Amino acid sequence: MTANNERTSYDVGGSDAGTERADIAEPTEDASGAVFGETSKAELAEMRDRWMRAEAENANVRARAKRDVDDARNFAVQKFAADAIETAENMRRALARLPIPSMAEPDSIAGLRAGLLEIERGFKTLLERNGVRSKDPTGDVFDPNFHQAMAEQESVDLPNGSVAKALSPVWTLNGRLLKPAMVVVAKTPAS
Repeated sequence: MTANNERTSYDVGGSDAGTERADIAEPTEDASGAVFGETSKAELAEMRDRWMRAEAENANVRARAKRDVDDARNFAVQKFAADAIETAENMRRALARLPIPSMAEPDSIAGLRAGLLEIERGFKTLLERNGVRSKDPTGDVFDPNFHQAMAEQESVDLPNGSVAKALSPVWTLNGRLLKPAMVVVAKTPAS
């Protein structure tokens, strides 16, 4: 461009210097007769299609990488969490083994129970802050994805196929199963 915003003419190789402009140059032929400078609509459509597919593939790769990073962040502690829930269940078993609370129990047993309850509550809070959750499935419909049937029990109060009793809770880490609940499944009594 010149100072007065006029287009500059370019010499495209002819003897008429300055008469043809580069932005309107005619297509030329090579020795074999192929035309250069002109792209067919089919070629343009093919290039556009390839470009769109490449962009879609790049978007898929980015989404997959983000999902992998998120999974690594959310489930990096999975082995530790599986080990930690064993400790939480052992704490629950220890509390269940203590004698039933009574007014006549010694202060040492009452103090032990209170201390274990505080430790259990703190430990469960720690697990929950890190995405580990437990759920008692008693009364839920039996789901083989989250429950492991240990026995069947006849029941008139519960529908057939529901969880009559949970021997241990379902444990999950950010929604992913860590340990299924061990359950007793209700069945209709034989008539």
